[in-house]
This record gives sequence, structure tokens and C-alpha cells, in this order.
Amino acid sequence: MEVKKRPALRIIIGIVTVVLACMSGASTTAEHTAFEQKAFIAGEESTVTVYQPDKQGNLHKSKEVPRGSRVIVRDEASIELDGTEYSRVFLANDKSGEVYYIAEGSLTKKKSGVVREKEVYVRTPVTLYANSKGPEIAGFAPKGTKLKVTGYTGLDDKGVVNKYKVQIATDEESKDKPVTEGFAYGKYLVRTQEKADANYNENGEYDKAAKSTYDMELYGGKATDLDYYPYERTEIKGKPFCREAKAMYLNWYAAVHNDAYIKLIKETGCNAVVIDIKDGALSYKSPAAEKLSPTAYKKAQVSLEEFEAAVKTFNDEGIYTIGRIACFNDAHYAKDHPEDCIKTGLSGSAWPSAYSRNMWYYNVALAIEAVELMDFDEIQFDYVRFPELAYEMSQEPGTDFRNAYGESKVQAIQNFCFYAADQIHEAGAYFSVDVFGECSNGYVTAYGQYWPGISNIVDAISSMPYTDHFGSEDTWSEPKGVMSAWAKKAAKEQTKIPTPAAARTWVTGYNTPFWAPSVTYDNNKLKQQVDALYDAGLDGGFIPWNSASSIDSYKLYKGIWDYER
Repeated sequence: MEVKKRPALRIIIGIVTVVLACMSGASTTAEHTAFEQKAFIAGEESTVTVYQPDKQGNLHKSKEVPRGSRVIVRDEASIELDGTEYSRVFLANDKSGEVYYIAEGSLTKKKSGVVREKEVYVRTPVTLYANSKGPEIAGFAPKGTKLKVTGYTGLDDKGVVNKYKVQIATDEESKDKPVTEGFAYGKYLVRTQEKADANYNENGEYDKAAKSTYDMELYGGKATDLDYYPYERTEIKGKPFCREAKAMYLNWYAAVHNDAYIKLIKETGCNAVVIDIKDGALSYKSPAAEKLSPTAYKKAQVSLEEFEAAVKTFNDEGIYTIGRIACFNDAHYAKDHPEDCIKTGLSGSAWPSAYSRNMWYYNVALAIEAVELMDFDEIQFDYVRFPELAYEMSQEPGTDFRNAYGESKVQAIQNFCFYAADQIHEAGAYFSVDVFGECSNGYVTAYGQYWPGISNIVDAISSMPYTDHFGSEDTWSEPKGVMSAWAKKAAKEQTKIPTPAAARTWVTGYNTPFWAPSVTYDNNKLKQQVDALYDAGLDGGFIPWNSASSIDSYKLYKGIWDYER
């Protein structure tokens, strides 16, 4: 770059000083005493270019510096190039004393002014939050939405914004409508409409989704409507993720009366417990539920203090704790909030809709509370779906799913997972989701679950391929065959995305079939199932399902937790 020197005497002196400093490879503090001003680097991108002069005084690109970096302008020397003035600066965290030049328009005196973009676009559907922190929901913006930037919160050391304060940009037709404003995670936003509209298709992931169809309409939505951009896995400081969890399920009663279970855990290789927080009834009198679902609070099983003490027992023993929350199958919340429930003429219990943001908020508020009060290592969401009668409901003309944002069922489930994952990670815990065994079949189910769309977001995906639910008659007597057939299909679903979750599977831990038990499930029956999982590459661990948390059953097949390949 050819430098045009300004005629002012002090500018000429300043340039000569720069050249001499560069030639000598050093700078002195004495020459900068006349003027000193602190500033910040600002820009529309996460980094800004800084320049250095050569021996002839010409500017050349030196490096990219994150916006938000502090600089010191120690004199008023500047260089003009093609109508742009470049200020002489020193990087505040650079002890070398190197001299740099930066366009004057890329400097600001206030930290609040370092982010210069005026609009951003939604690449991955985003929840708009009411506040800069916390799970309270203000709105939603689907893929491709243009957002007006009105502020930001959080800037990392690479100059990347954590959350933007935004408004949904209005057009002429909607300019008279109320403006939706809130905070959105910057990681889901891009700078151009073209990038926002594009689909992630590296190695054909999006093409694979296009093939994920069923031979009839199930009304769950299309796999191609989902987001498959690689999801950056969270690592929580001081709390490693249990990648291979050999877990024991404990209902609320077993968790509170836990002496025999802890004794058994110590005798085996069990390294994790799944403890019910909400499964029909709440396990404890939750402060969050007291505000959001009074019926659930009233009917809770034990006090907060008693449940806290129970969970602490497991934490003190160094056992990885997973808090289980049954999400959308919740009769207590349904009683308190019928306006959030699916309205249908079909018989059956009231079911809060997976479209309802109020229900999203309630479940995530419970999760955050459990992490903050009881230090759960992980939160596991179950019933992350629409009802099993979703297909029949979709055919029923009078059904109202409470779909405020025009999402398909599968979009609502994935968008809920994005929301829950971000909030639970921010609270300091990992996040897992249970899915039906049917999800291994490679299509979007009628109730809105699609394996790759969930596995791409959560830390662990826990399917439920119970041996008396799959295959032909009497598949439960020799479970390895039916489990092997299922596991191979599930493993294929894992390969459809670049960042799959750990596959931690629920296995049959009860006598079968459940409707008329005739086969006792012991070490051999459990080991057959786990062998099939690991043979297929599903090595994220396992959880025997036994709804009663029967200590006698657990003792009968306790060897399963010592499983080694």
C-alpha cells in the first residue's frame, strides 16, 4: 500500500518516528508522552485487520485482531490512504511494543460500541429470550428471518458475540404489528440472507435426510426441514461427561431410600444413576413448580430438603447423577394450564403440546433448578414428543395442536432440544433425550421424533428398544437377535450427521413380556442385549429399565454393570 503523507508537521514527524522505530526494531516510551488514549477495536466481523509500515513507510496487512481488544493510541500520528485515515496504536496485551495502524473507523472509546453489525439472519431456528440470561422466552425466529441488531451481551476472546439483542425486522405488511424483541444466541446467526437460507450438506447429510421418508403420510413433518449444522459439544469445567454410562435407574422412592442401592453400586461397575425428578408426579416440592404448576407442587412426593439430601448422597459417593424429567406427558401441568394442551375430540388424558413455549419453559426451569440446587451432572428429558395418538389427532378435523409458530412436529421437537440444550449447558450440566425405539427406522415419526435431528444436539441419545416391543412373537426369550437387528439400524442413523451424540440405550431390565411375565431377565438376558449394542458400535453405555427400581431384580443381574468388551 502506497502511503500518502499528510502535510501537517506533527503528522510528518510522527511518520518519521514510526519508520525509525521499525528500522531499529524497537520503540521508546518517551516519544509517546504527548498523547495517550485508550480505545477498543470495533467492527462488523469478529476480527479486524491491523497494518504495519515497511521501511519505506508503506502499510501492509499484519494480522487479524479480535474486536473488543483494547488498544492504546499514544500520539496523534496517523496515515491517510485512499481517503481513509489509519491511527497509530499499540495493542494493550502485546508486551513487544510493536507499532500497528488501524482504520480510525475501527476504533471506539466505549466497549458497548465494538459490535457494528446492524442486522443478522437466522441460519438455525432461534428462541428469542426475554432477558440476556435465563430461560424465559420472548418469541421465536425461523430459519431465514432477518433480525435488526439493537445490542449484544458477551464477547469471547475471538471477538464472537454470545447473544445479540434483536428485533424481528418488519416489512410493509406487518409494520403495524407489535415488534418482537429479545436476545438470540449468536452461534445460530449469520451475516447474509444467502448463508441463512443455505442448508448444511457436507458429505451429503442433507441428501440423506431427503431419503428419510415413510411410505405413507404420518403428519410428523419432513426431515429436510431440520438443521444439521455440526453442533459444538460442550465441556463443562470440573464436570466431565460420562461418555460410557453403565447406569442404574432409580424412581423417587428408591432415590430417597437409597442405602441398598448405593451398597450394590459399590459392589459393581455401575458409574451413574438416573433419578426421577418428574415422572407423572414431581419427586420433590419444586420452587419452580410452585409458581408454574401449583397442582404438581401440591402433589409432590417429598420435601425439597429430603430430595436434596438424597441426591447429595450419590454426589458424595462420586456417582454421576442424571436427573430424569418426563416433559410433555404431564397431567398436573395440563390441569393447571389447559390453554397449553392439545385440543382434540379423541379420548385420552390431556397432553401439553410440544409447541407450547410455556411448557418448554416449565420443563427447562425444573432442569435448571435441579442443577443449581442439587448439582446434577446431567439432565435427561423423556417424553420429548407429541402423544402416541398424534397420527389420529392429525387426521381429526377439530384437533388444535396450539401451533403458534407454524412449525411441523419434528421442527418443534428439534427446536425444543436446541433451547433445552443451551439452557441446561449454561446452567452447568449435560443434556440427554429419550426416544422411542421406532426412531431407528430412519423416518420422521408421527409424534415428531427423528433420530439424527435429536442426536445432533444432545450429549446422549437414549432409545428404548425393549425386547417385548420389537420383532415377532417371543422375541424376549433370546433377546440378542432382536436387539442386534435394532442396533444396526440405530448405528446407521448415527452416521447420517457429523456430530452424533453418545448412544446410551435403555435395555429391558424387567421380566417379559410386560403384559404377562413368563421369562426372567437375569445376567445372561441383559448381557445379550448389551453385547448386541456394542457389536453394532453403540458404545455409549446402557440403562436397564425397571419401573419399580426393584432391588431384587438389580441384584439378580448385578453383573451387567461389570460389563467389559
